[in-house]
Amino acid sequence: MSGFVRTSVSAFADHERAAEHFWSFMVDRSVRFLPERLAPVFFSTLVESVVGGGDPAGRQAGLVVLGRLYRRLGLYPYHGTVIAAAVVDTVRRFAGESWRPELAQVWEQGCLRVLRSAEQWAGLLGDGPQVTFGVVESVVSAAEGVAVVRMRPVRRLDYTPGDALPVCSPRVPGRWRWLSPANAPRADGTVEFHIRAIAGGAVSPVLVGQVVVGESLWLGPACEVGLSLAAAGDGDLLLAAGGTGLAPLRAVVEQVAGLPVRRRVTLVVGTRTLLDVYDAVALEELRRAYGDWLTVVLALSDDDDVDPVARGGLLGVVLYHYVPGQAVLVCGPPQLVQEARTWLPIGGVDPDDLRLAVTFRHGFDVALWASRQRRADTTTTVEASGGEGGERRSGDAP
Repeated sequence: MSGFVRTSVSAFADHERAAEHFWSFMVDRSVRFLPERLAPVFFSTLVESVVGGGDPAGRQAGLVVLGRLYRRLGLYPYHGTVIAAAVVDTVRRFAGESWRPELAQVWEQGCLRVLRSAEQWAGLLGDGPQVTFGVVESVVSAAEGVAVVRMRPVRRLDYTPGDALPVCSPRVPGRWRWLSPANAPRADGTVEFHIRAIAGGAVSPVLVGQVVVGESLWLGPACEVGLSLAAAGDGDLLLAAGGTGLAPLRAVVEQVAGLPVRRRVTLVVGTRTLLDVYDAVALEELRRAYGDWLTVVLALSDDDDVDPVARGGLLGVVLYHYVPGQAVLVCGPPQLVQEARTWLPIGGVDPDDLRLAVTFRHGFDVALWASRQRRADTTTTVEASGGEGGERRSGDAP
């Protein structure tokens, strides 16, 4: 996308007002498929997708959100004309001096291209969890650059432990990041996210260092990313967590705890030093509560002050504890996942036992991954357009 387009969208002084204008443009033309509360989500995500840039995982998250909205709103290709016209008019009005007349056609073509992609994703994803909102209840600094954010969605999130969902702050509208709940679904509906601020990132530093209690976050649909207990079979588990990859695996441990039939679980947590174990208290609570079937192992790659047994790289410790027949689930930074894909089978892990978190960066079949997201949904009803937008399943909280 040209530099002029990027400049024009970054010139928005108030994305909320821009989204309001976008929504009003369509309503004035008797196009009323978009609930007003969803307008900022739809508009900003569409605009960011047109502009492009950012990391591949974030772009993928934005397309997943648009795909689910496309299906939820009942859009058809012919809607693209008025949506593109509304975007062009909004950008022209809010871009100020950065606007150039030749950009109208560029924006129109960009909108139609992204909407075609959203239509394809809508078909691939099928029905399932919708885009919704949540209120931040606490933000706790767990370590340098790591925050534990607890929030309460306005409706109960539909997810399975091990899933990931796109999360966006209105502070950086339209820019999404994949996050996994660090807990199995709770009776009170609250969800905990573990977030590490990535240097140069657009979203994670905001979530870690700027978001405060009482703020709203946007939540995309939960997606299966290769870490579900169902996909792991009925055998024992060996869970390997690097960094905040601990979050979804901790949720899996909680899910196992709620099952009538126990299985043995070994949770290996890799980090540089003992001081870098950001969730040490929660890990100790898990060990005390479930020590009869759960073993927690620390793999400290750069700490000379601990017992030699605890020293070593994460993957080496995983190979030491691996027993044929265990399902091995690995989650962490993309580099760790790639190394696990290469080295664990070489080290003796049966490839059929290996489950790696999708990184959304490269090397995976998008159509195959998307097909896993389809969820049978025969009990949904469409909420009124004045609500948060989305479908409600039987048993969902209002």
